[in-house]
Amino acid sequence: MNKNIEVIHELNLDVIPNNCISRYWLELVEDGMGVPIKIPVIVAKGKETGKVVGITAAVHGNELNGIPVIQRLFNEIDINELKGTIVGIPVLNTPSFLRKKRRFLDGVDLNHIMPGKEHGTVSQVYAWRIVNKVIKHFNYLLDLHTASNGRVNSYYIRADMSDEMVRKMALLQNAQIIVHNPPSDGTLRGTAGELDIPAITLEVGNPNLFQKGMIRDGLTGIHNLLGHIGVTDSEVEEISDETLICKKSYWLYCDKGGLLTVHPSVTDIVEKDQIIATLRNIFGDKIEEYSAPERGVVIGKSVSPVNQAGGRILHLGILQ
Repeated sequence: MNKNIEVIHELNLDVIPNNCISRYWLELVEDGMGVPIKIPVIVAKGKETGKVVGITAAVHGNELNGIPVIQRLFNEIDINELKGTIVGIPVLNTPSFLRKKRRFLDGVDLNHIMPGKEHGTVSQVYAWRIVNKVIKHFNYLLDLHTASNGRVNSYYIRADMSDEMVRKMALLQNAQIIVHNPPSDGTLRGTAGELDIPAITLEVGNPNLFQKGMIRDGLTGIHNLLGHIGVTDSEVEEISDETLICKKSYWLYCDKGGLLTVHPSVTDIVEKDQIIATLRNIFGDKIEEYSAPERGVVIGKSVSPVNQAGGRILHLGILQ
């Protein structure tokens, strides 16, 4: 099947045929033997011109839930009713996806160095070509992520809530939590914002696996956005009044090493001075208890018992 998929060097939406769904391999860079490294691209282009919505996943190679979200979306599209174009990139970071690793080949987190550099390091060049060969063609961007190894996440959104369109995009996802994040932070979402492309990050669950509930929730939010901006005729579900909006968030860290138990669950509200974690040594003795520095909601948390000094405890969102 892959043999019949066209290989392209640029994403030129003008030459892609209307009223069909097309698949491509887009060449980004070459490896050490001069063999092209390619990313998969799916383009649904309606009969009528309109907005271009980009949906990306796996900028971290071990964050997989976004892949079936994109696959299912394109299976559900009615091309005859599409007004505009939807571009899906199921895997942005091909080398790390194949290695089942979060970081790029040189050990760098791609989502910390966007927009990269045209003439830079291995990771900088790869990031620069993602932005310039793919992202610049979009009018809207939804970037799908999950938690990292040893941690679990709620279904939450990162968005610049000071931007009216971005705020609406975030609310349409009907997520459990929304965290306000300004652009210019080295992320793909932040870089899109700097290019005046409204963008949000969807944190859809946990790493290295497919979670049916999270996939379903992520898909519903995307359909909501597509219907809202008129790209599809999807009925927009009523925006949930249960979504918690945070003005900021931050991680809490251990100052000692040992075996960590984090007590609250994701989405739990914790109060100031509430005990949130217990640390024991290898003999089972309690050596430290950690408490919440202020009231907030648990966005994500560590589930790996073995924790060195400086290890993460939980991701605390501070409510508006």
